Amino acid sequence: MREAEKKTNPARWLEGIIKDFINRSPENTLKNPTDEKAWDDPLVGFSSGEDPLYQQYKEKYIGPFHWTPAEVFQMAFPESKAEAAELTVISWILPQMEKTKSDLRKEKLYPSESWARARIFGEEANVKLRKHVVDTLMASGIEAVSPMIFPLWEMKVSERYGFASTWSERHAAYASGLGTFGLCDGLITPKGKAMRCGSVIAKMKIPPTLRLYKDHHSYCLFYSYGTCGKCMARCPADAVTKNGHDKQKCIAYVNMTRTYVTSNFGFEGYGCGFCQTGVPCESRIPAPEEGE
Repeated sequence: MREAEKKTNPARWLEGIIKDFINRSPENTLKNPTDEKAWDDPLVGFSSGEDPLYQQYKEKYIGPFHWTPAEVFQMAFPESKAEAAELTVISWILPQMEKTKSDLRKEKLYPSESWARARIFGEEANVKLRKHVVDTLMASGIEAVSPMIFPLWEMKVSERYGFASTWSERHAAYASGLGTFGLCDGLITPKGKAMRCGSVIAKMKIPPTLRLYKDHHSYCLFYSYGTCGKCMARCPADAVTKNGHDKQKCIAYVNMTRTYVTSNFGFEGYGCGFCQTGVPCESRIPAPEEGE
């Protein structure tokens, strides 16, 4: 069935590859004694390599160091003659499990063990998913690269946004119709803001997922209605205010949690996520009345 879909419906074929890995693979684990899953059923979206948003990220928003899909693909496959229009960005959302969200909802200062495990071991699963998607595509004769695990990926500093990088999974997800940004910079998706993203660029043409929003803040009640702002009260570092997200304060707090996680949970890790839980956009796109 899946082999037939590869030709007749490549979008469904890829969605199946991603969902099968998360829903069935033993790699999707928090690595705790009960071997709980790290991630719930994924969302998958697509965008064109020639979508003008990617050039806008480079020229107007993130910075000149930010790769377009064509740039990173050309670095990965220097002999390829692929044009931007021949490329598709495959993007996915990995929602946190309900228990993980519930555990962190109860906390006020330090991350819960399950949240810290999702940040470390859940992201390990996400890395393996990126590799799995690339390997599956390459085995099918389709050139593909995952920017976040490409050797030349690196952190940078954006004049406008501070800490940034050469590829943003959240911006790829926004371009791929999967969600919009909130006051705390988290991406609000149909399955909420408590999640992580992943992406792969492939030399194949898949119709882009329709973006059901008007701008990059459409799903945030603070920006759309002037209400809510509940992520501000949830932030233990005072890094979220009406002016937005202070990345320096945020990163300083996250680094501070390393000692707590190691001494209390017995593994090297860190975490936060307070602005992603205990808020109306935790698990869905919030309704206007939820901001009151």
